[in-house]
Amino acid sequence: MHTTTISIPLPSGQSLKCPLITLNTVIVGAGAAGLKCALRLQELGMKDVAVVVDRLGNGTSNNSGSDKQTYYKLGIFGNEPDSPMDFAKSLFQGGMMHGDTAYVEALGSAPAFFDLCRIGVPFPHNSYGAYVGYKTDHDPRQRATSAGPKTSHYMFECLLKEVQRYGTAIFDRHTAVSLLTDKTPDGEKRVIGLLCLNKDDFWKPNYGLTVFNATNVVFATGGPGELYKISVWPHGQVGSHGLAFKAGAAGNNLTELQFGLASTKFRWNLSGTYQQVIPDYFSTDADGVSNKRFFLHDYFDDMSSMATNIFLKGYRWPFHAARLQNGGSSIIDIAVHREIAAGRRVFIDFMCNPTPAANMEPFSIDILRDEAKQYLLKSGATQATPYERLMHMNPQSIELYAEHGIDLHQPLETAVCAQHCNGGLSVDLWWESNLRHLFPIGEVCGTHGVRPGGSALNATQVGAVRAAQRIANVYFQPPLPQEEFAQRAAQQIIDMHEFHQNCIAPKTDALNAKDIRPQIQRRMTDSHAFIRSYETASRALREAKQLMRDIEILGIRATSPQELPRIDEDRALALTSVAFLQNLVTYIEQGGGSRGAYMILDEKGSLAVISKQGTDLRHRPENLEKRNEILQVQLKDGTISDFTVTPMPVRPLPQDDSWFETTWADWNANKIFH
Repeated sequence: MHTTTISIPLPSGQSLKCPLITLNTVIVGAGAAGLKCALRLQELGMKDVAVVVDRLGNGTSNNSGSDKQTYYKLGIFGNEPDSPMDFAKSLFQGGMMHGDTAYVEALGSAPAFFDLCRIGVPFPHNSYGAYVGYKTDHDPRQRATSAGPKTSHYMFECLLKEVQRYGTAIFDRHTAVSLLTDKTPDGEKRVIGLLCLNKDDFWKPNYGLTVFNATNVVFATGGPGELYKISVWPHGQVGSHGLAFKAGAAGNNLTELQFGLASTKFRWNLSGTYQQVIPDYFSTDADGVSNKRFFLHDYFDDMSSMATNIFLKGYRWPFHAARLQNGGSSIIDIAVHREIAAGRRVFIDFMCNPTPAANMEPFSIDILRDEAKQYLLKSGATQATPYERLMHMNPQSIELYAEHGIDLHQPLETAVCAQHCNGGLSVDLWWESNLRHLFPIGEVCGTHGVRPGGSALNATQVGAVRAAQRIANVYFQPPLPQEEFAQRAAQQIIDMHEFHQNCIAPKTDALNAKDIRPQIQRRMTDSHAFIRSYETASRALREAKQLMRDIEILGIRATSPQELPRIDEDRALALTSVAFLQNLVTYIEQGGGSRGAYMILDEKGSLAVISKQGTDLRHRPENLEKRNEILQVQLKDGTISDFTVTPMPVRPLPQDDSWFETTWADWNANKIFH
């Protein structure tokens, strides 16, 4: 890595001087995916690597979780058979995922898991050394494991320690604001570097603009949590989708997210044991006290159904359209959502068992359906209150809230929150984008459709390893010479600087910076959450495109250069919202129905939510044919916000009958990495 200064002539006749860091690979993001990639590159002998991060430790990996945050891996205990292809079938069966990608994630599962064990992530094993598993949603086996509520935090902590041990440079407080691109000799668009804002240098004439001349850029920036007003992502989690879209990268599966019950004061998923101990639910007026109401009574006829469905929200935690029928557990999500939409606040109470309605029998474990009753009996969780059952089964889950000043003896406010994005940027089998030399890994990468719970953590590690392997074996060349790089990147750097200057000295009709993100979040929460319709999505898309045009034509007003990082984020977030909404509108127009984590409202739909309240929320059934395609979105060249949406057929599961001798020959010839 080499650091110097780049000087770019400006149209005014002055020069723009910026720090220039020249290196092979710059990794944007320092969560579980980014740190794993940095570590693997170092282990493969690639020393010319650096990590840039907005604020070290501020991302999803270090700050998110649930009762037992799940890591989904190959089954490796007992006598239940498992295989990489069986694992791949579980990833693939929900649709919208390429079969060969599923197979790669399956094959990489065990090595990635044992790497984490090796560096100190405390996954539990028994006295035989077996990493005993449990079942999670969409999981036909007991493949899941956990290191407790802080699984991804431990991953971050241990990976960071290893990366620091290798001495990898970390540029903290650097916000990525633009990808620098050029054409390859054969005409393909490729990445040649990255622009960042150093938030400690905003006062300089360049406003902190820092240039990276790099052979490769790895995006490990997480999901676009700030798209949503009601979200369990850590505050400030923006992702980098908009930067990639603007540079020409394709995205896919942007309809596919997860939504589930989470606490709102401290953002944390209320899955697993939090629900399996069967707490009480109630709502109040906006003051949090008045007019207390046990609203689940409106949806369930008897205590057995109500209490069992609360239990089932544990390992069927995400909202799922298929669980709205026959009194399914996702009716609870609908009930919570409606209370909040009516201006009320919803709480769960671990000090009380579910309160019976006037005509209901009191709660007892004996009246639960067999699935719930046997789980609690087998776990020895027969204590008198949910709090005592939680203390028995998972005391760490109580301690976690205590660390954040929350006592679970008190009611805990909750909502149905956007939680995880399964879609993202498109990649090949080495996690390389269509934009050559750009590697999206982790949650920013869109490899999944509807997936088993916990498989995302495995994907962070496998994708990071795959990207590192390709870089180390194919893209190990040094970056462009400084003079050539400056020539190719100059106009892009000037454009970014001019945008910032126009924010500092704005037009009279420039947009107010404080107004942009709230309207994006309101629009996405209303139209792209778990209850969707063609009418709301189409209207939202028109509004999102208009916002994007206003940003590019009118500009954004900054009261200080300190606001520029936030403005750049919102500019990219606005483009991200257009891509997500365009994908959804096209999906519905082409006959897409309710699937996975959302329902598509339609007055002519053949399905409805049937509960004690009656029949309502008529919606489309899933169009199963759509599982066989992935909608790919890409910004049209020369446009501000016009995306093409192209259905791509899902590649099938491969038939891997490789022969050792030929595999060995290809390995020795370095052919497998191409």
